[in-house]
Amino acid sequence: MQVVNAHRLILASASVWRRELLCNIGYEPDLVISADIDEAPRPGESHRLLSVRLAVEKALVIAEKYPSDVVLGADTVVSISNKSLPKALTVDDAILCINKLSGRRHKVYTGVAVVYNGKVTSRVVATTLKFKRLSAEEKDSYINSREWYGKAGGYGLQGYASAFVEWLGGSYTSVIGLPLCETYKMLMGCGLKPTVQKN
Repeated sequence: MQVVNAHRLILASASVWRRELLCNIGYEPDLVISADIDEAPRPGESHRLLSVRLAVEKALVIAEKYPSDVVLGADTVVSISNKSLPKALTVDDAILCINKLSGRRHKVYTGVAVVYNGKVTSRVVATTLKFKRLSAEEKDSYINSREWYGKAGGYGLQGYASAFVEWLGGSYTSVIGLPLCETYKMLMGCGLKPTVQKN
Protein backbone atom coordinates (compact mmCIF):
# COMPACT_ATOMS: atom_id res chain seq x y z
CA MET A 1 0.00 0.00 0.00
CA GLN A 2 1.35 3.41 -0.99
CA VAL A 3 2.06 5.73 1.96
CA VAL A 4 0.65 9.26 1.69
CA ASN A 5 2.14 11.78 4.11
CA ALA A 6 0.19 14.76 5.41
CA HIS A 7 3.05 17.18 4.69
CA ARG A 8 5.34 17.67 1.73
CA LEU A 9 9.09 17.12 1.93
CA ILE A 10 11.25 19.89 0.50
CA LEU A 11 14.97 19.39 -0.04
CA ALA A 12 16.81 22.70 0.38
CA SER A 13 19.73 21.64 -1.80
CA ALA A 14 20.49 21.44 -5.50
CA SER A 15 22.71 18.38 -4.96
CA VAL A 16 21.59 15.51 -7.17
CA TRP A 17 23.39 13.13 -4.82
CA ARG A 18 21.43 14.26 -1.76
CA ARG A 19 18.21 13.75 -3.67
CA GLU A 20 19.34 10.32 -4.83
CA LEU A 21 20.34 9.31 -1.29
CA LEU A 22 16.90 10.33 -0.02
CA CYS A 23 15.23 8.32 -2.76
CA ASN A 24 17.37 5.31 -1.82
CA ILE A 25 15.63 5.18 1.58
CA GLY A 26 12.17 5.83 0.18
CA TYR A 27 11.87 9.61 0.42
CA GLU A 28 11.14 11.32 -2.89
CA PRO A 29 11.25 15.10 -2.26
CA ASP A 30 8.15 16.93 -3.42
CA LEU A 31 10.28 19.96 -4.21
CA VAL A 32 14.03 20.53 -4.60
CA ILE A 33 15.06 24.15 -4.08
CA SER A 34 18.57 25.53 -3.77
CA ALA A 35 19.00 27.87 -0.80
CA ASP A 36 21.17 30.88 -1.64
CA ILE A 37 23.03 31.83 1.54
CA ASP A 38 26.43 33.20 2.53
CA GLU A 39 28.56 30.13 3.30
CA ALA A 40 31.57 31.98 4.70
CA PRO A 41 32.70 30.76 8.14
CA ARG A 42 32.45 33.06 11.14
CA PRO A 43 35.62 34.02 13.06
CA GLY A 44 36.67 31.14 15.28
CA GLU A 45 33.87 28.88 14.06
CA SER A 46 34.76 25.17 14.05
CA HIS A 47 34.18 23.02 10.99
CA ARG A 48 31.60 21.01 12.92
CA LEU A 49 29.61 24.10 13.88
CA LEU A 50 29.95 25.58 10.38
CA SER A 51 28.45 22.51 8.72
CA VAL A 52 25.43 22.38 11.00
CA ARG A 53 24.88 26.16 10.99
CA LEU A 54 24.80 26.25 7.20
CA ALA A 55 22.44 23.27 7.11
CA VAL A 56 20.07 25.06 9.50
CA GLU A 57 20.28 28.35 7.59
CA LYS A 58 19.53 26.64 4.28
CA ALA A 59 16.49 24.91 5.74
CA LEU A 60 15.21 28.08 7.43
CA VAL A 61 15.47 30.17 4.24
CA ILE A 62 13.24 27.73 2.37
CA ALA A 63 10.93 27.11 5.36
CA GLU A 64 10.05 30.82 5.40
CA LYS A 65 8.44 30.35 1.98
CA TYR A 66 6.93 26.95 2.77
CA PRO A 67 5.95 27.07 6.48
CA SER A 68 3.50 24.15 6.25
CA ASP A 69 6.02 21.69 4.85
CA VAL A 70 8.97 19.68 6.17
CA VAL A 71 12.22 21.25 4.93
CA LEU A 72 15.53 19.39 4.92
CA GLY A 73 18.86 21.20 4.61
CA ALA A 74 22.42 19.86 4.61
CA ASP A 75 25.97 21.08 4.23
CA THR A 76 29.34 19.35 4.00
CA VAL A 77 32.71 20.72 5.12
CA VAL A 78 36.02 18.95 4.42
CA SER A 79 38.98 19.74 6.67
CA ILE A 80 42.60 18.70 6.86
CA SER A 81 45.08 19.77 9.56
CA ASN A 82 42.24 21.83 11.03
CA LYS A 83 41.87 23.90 7.85
CA SER A 84 38.89 23.67 5.53
CA LEU A 85 39.28 22.74 1.88
CA PRO A 86 37.25 24.73 -0.65
CA LYS A 87 34.34 23.62 -2.75
CA ALA A 88 36.25 23.04 -5.97
CA LEU A 89 35.00 25.39 -8.68
CA THR A 90 38.25 25.90 -10.60
CA VAL A 91 41.16 23.73 -11.69
CA ASP A 92 43.34 25.53 -9.15
CA ASP A 93 40.88 24.59 -6.40
CA ALA A 94 40.97 20.96 -7.52
CA ILE A 95 44.77 20.86 -7.65
CA LEU A 96 44.99 22.37 -4.15
CA CYS A 97 42.55 19.79 -2.78
CA ILE A 98 44.08 16.70 -4.38
CA ASN A 99 47.59 17.73 -3.35
CA LYS A 100 46.48 18.27 0.26
CA LEU A 101 44.54 14.98 0.41
CA SER A 102 47.19 12.74 -1.13
CA GLY A 103 48.57 10.29 1.43
CA ARG A 104 46.87 11.98 4.38
CA ARG A 105 43.93 11.72 6.74
CA HIS A 106 41.14 14.25 6.66
CA LYS A 107 37.71 14.80 8.18
CA VAL A 108 34.35 15.35 6.56
CA TYR A 109 31.61 17.05 8.58
CA THR A 110 28.06 16.94 7.30
CA GLY A 111 25.38 18.90 9.07
CA VAL A 112 21.73 18.07 8.46
CA ALA A 113 18.72 20.07 9.63
CA VAL A 114 14.96 19.65 9.49
CA VAL A 115 12.52 22.52 9.95
CA TYR A 116 8.92 21.54 10.66
CA ASN A 117 6.09 23.43 12.30
CA GLY A 118 8.48 26.15 13.42
CA LYS A 119 10.84 23.73 15.13
CA VAL A 120 14.45 23.12 14.07
CA THR A 121 16.15 19.76 14.59
CA SER A 122 19.79 19.31 13.60
CA ARG A 123 22.62 16.81 13.70
CA VAL A 124 26.24 16.73 12.55
CA VAL A 125 28.21 13.65 11.58
CA ALA A 126 32.02 13.52 11.41
CA THR A 127 33.80 10.95 9.27
CA THR A 128 37.56 10.37 9.01
CA LEU A 129 39.13 9.15 5.76
CA LYS A 130 42.63 8.47 4.47
CA PHE A 131 43.69 8.82 0.85
CA LYS A 132 46.48 6.71 -0.61
CA ARG A 133 49.57 8.56 -1.77
CA LEU A 134 48.82 9.61 -5.32
CA SER A 135 51.26 9.66 -8.21
CA ALA A 136 51.54 12.67 -10.51
CA GLU A 137 49.79 10.62 -13.20
CA GLU A 138 46.90 9.78 -10.88
CA LYS A 139 46.50 13.42 -9.90
CA ASP A 140 46.53 14.59 -13.53
CA SER A 141 44.03 11.93 -14.53
CA TYR A 142 41.71 12.92 -11.71
CA ILE A 143 41.96 16.64 -12.51
CA ASN A 144 41.19 15.91 -16.17
CA SER A 145 38.12 13.91 -15.19
CA ARG A 146 36.49 17.08 -13.79
CA GLU A 147 34.62 14.96 -11.27
CA TRP A 148 35.84 17.41 -8.64
CA TYR A 149 33.69 20.26 -9.90
CA GLY A 150 31.34 21.69 -7.28
CA LYS A 151 32.33 19.19 -4.60
CA ALA A 152 33.47 20.06 -1.08
CA GLY A 153 37.14 19.14 -0.81
CA GLY A 154 37.25 18.50 -4.54
CA TYR A 155 35.99 14.93 -4.51
CA GLY A 156 32.99 12.66 -4.06
CA LEU A 157 33.00 9.06 -2.83
CA GLN A 158 30.44 8.14 -5.47
CA GLY A 159 32.97 8.48 -8.29
CA TYR A 160 36.57 8.17 -9.42
CA ALA A 161 38.04 9.33 -6.08
CA SER A 162 36.62 6.29 -4.28
CA ALA A 163 39.63 4.38 -5.64
CA PHE A 164 41.91 6.60 -3.55
CA VAL A 165 40.31 5.96 -0.14
CA GLU A 166 42.37 3.46 1.89
CA TRP A 167 40.00 3.49 4.84
CA LEU A 168 37.00 5.29 6.25
CA GLY A 169 35.73 5.61 9.80
CA GLY A 170 32.20 6.93 10.15
CA SER A 171 29.32 7.37 7.73
CA TYR A 172 29.82 6.63 4.03
CA THR A 173 26.61 8.42 3.00
CA SER A 174 27.54 11.45 5.09
CA VAL A 175 30.67 11.92 2.98
CA ILE A 176 28.51 11.84 -0.16
CA GLY A 177 26.36 14.55 1.40
CA LEU A 178 23.69 13.16 3.72
CA PRO A 179 23.98 10.94 6.82
CA LEU A 180 21.04 8.65 6.12
CA CYS A 181 20.49 7.08 9.54
CA GLU A 182 20.28 10.49 11.23
CA THR A 183 18.15 11.90 8.40
CA TYR A 184 15.74 8.97 8.56
CA LYS A 185 15.29 9.40 12.32
CA MET A 186 14.62 13.13 11.92
CA LEU A 187 12.07 12.67 9.14
CA MET A 188 10.29 9.91 11.02
CA GLY A 189 10.22 12.23 14.03
CA CYS A 190 8.23 14.69 11.91
CA GLY A 191 5.76 11.96 11.03
CA LEU A 192 7.11 11.49 7.49
CA LYS A 193 7.30 7.87 6.44
CA PRO A 194 9.08 6.47 3.36
CA THR A 195 6.68 6.61 0.43
CA VAL A 196 8.70 5.06 -2.40
CA GLN A 197 8.88 1.30 -2.33
CA LYS A 198 11.91 -0.20 -4.09
CA ASN A 199 11.41 -3.34 -6.16
